[in-house]
Amino acid sequence: MVQKIKFGTDGWRGFIAEDYTFDNVRRCAQGFASYMLSIGKKGQWIVVGYDKRFSSEHFAAAVAEVLAGNGLKAYLTDGATPTPVIAYAVVDKKAAGAVNITASHNPPTDNGFKVRNETGGAIDPEGLKQIEGGIPDDIKNVKRKNYKEAEAAGEIVKFDAATPYIEHLTRDGLIDLQPIKDAGLTVMVDAMWGNGAGWFPRLLAGGKTRVMEIHNERNPSFPEMKRPEPIQPNIDVGLKATVDNKADVLLITDGDADRCGIGDENGEFINQMQVYAILAYYLLEIRGWRGPLIKTTTTTQMVDALANIYKVPVHTVKIGFKYAAPKMVLIDALMAGEESGSYAFRPVPERDGILAGLFILDFMQKTGLQAGGLLKKVESIIGKYYFKRQDVSINESRRKSIQDLLVSNDVTKNFSLSGIDQTDGVKYNLSNGDWLFFRFSGTEPVIRIAAETKDENKLDELITTGVKLVS
Repeated sequence: MVQKIKFGTDGWRGFIAEDYTFDNVRRCAQGFASYMLSIGKKGQWIVVGYDKRFSSEHFAAAVAEVLAGNGLKAYLTDGATPTPVIAYAVVDKKAAGAVNITASHNPPTDNGFKVRNETGGAIDPEGLKQIEGGIPDDIKNVKRKNYKEAEAAGEIVKFDAATPYIEHLTRDGLIDLQPIKDAGLTVMVDAMWGNGAGWFPRLLAGGKTRVMEIHNERNPSFPEMKRPEPIQPNIDVGLKATVDNKADVLLITDGDADRCGIGDENGEFINQMQVYAILAYYLLEIRGWRGPLIKTTTTTQMVDALANIYKVPVHTVKIGFKYAAPKMVLIDALMAGEESGSYAFRPVPERDGILAGLFILDFMQKTGLQAGGLLKKVESIIGKYYFKRQDVSINESRRKSIQDLLVSNDVTKNFSLSGIDQTDGVKYNLSNGDWLFFRFSGTEPVIRIAAETKDENKLDELITTGVKLVS
């Protein structure tokens, strides 16, 4: 039976050697190539990058062969490269788009296939449907050119994506690295065995600031964590190392370095919602920048509170950067963020865990605060918010019955609701301003349950209630 490949929230991901095979990756590449040809990109360049998962470099080479076989040209990164660096390479090379071989934060069993357009950002849902529609059922319908032949013909070119990205950070006024280098900070970095390894030491070398890294080698089994996702318990080793080494902050990048996590000087995790608020405050207050903010359905109301103070608009979109990235371009947003720990900044509409980390360090050196002090600073202005997420494994056959249950009167009558939002999942907006949210993952057989409240004592109760409902 032919496997139908479907693109989820952020591309296609699969179990290596079971459904994520060379043939299926080539089929995906053919679908992407057909899409590019259909929108008039014949003969143009596509950036191809990859992460440190099992055989990612070989899957990337297979993609480059298919692109060359379809009359496109491939800039292939010369090593495992962070997603934001790949995204900027699209802009720098004036390429037509990108293919990124990565499963981001998924378990070590998986790999993935991300696609990007000429902005370096995610392709919108309509474009993804066209790519899916162009994926052939039979590998015989995939066009490919031998790698060495394509390389000799100049149709596959290996290149260094790092240098242009670093120049972009300073040249375009995003960050001044020298004050951070001179600040004398002690920075712990957990690269989660991924593409972020080596980046902060490279960017901050030559000054008084000291950078220490853990989990910075290639190891596709991801020891000491379930997956390279910057949340607990995956980051507990890094949090302990922060305390042991008396560091001022823990910066965490996920497997492909598009997500950013933060731990404070006491080894306490600063959750993704709080980090969004810290970054938004930094851009609006410390840097004095202005522009719309974008958040997804499950993202904190701390963003709205800050936006109200600084008189900037907030736009809410469905979960996934396939919605956020096009919106960023459309309204020239200052920043977009989501509950996963993904944050993107003008001008490139792609999540950037490296730049987010640098912004945190710059905030610290400009104020003299440690990481925990940044959160206290923001909370002194807008108050405290408490957020929690829990994933519950489900049988795929139960999706509809769970969905129907969550919106049934038998269930909803037990809540004091101001409304139910079904734009993307099911969100109970409670009359006191709290919310409880349910959403099926687009990449895994789980339902994600999230809640936010200003009353810490109610947080576990909300999550427990949600888990009982879907169980």
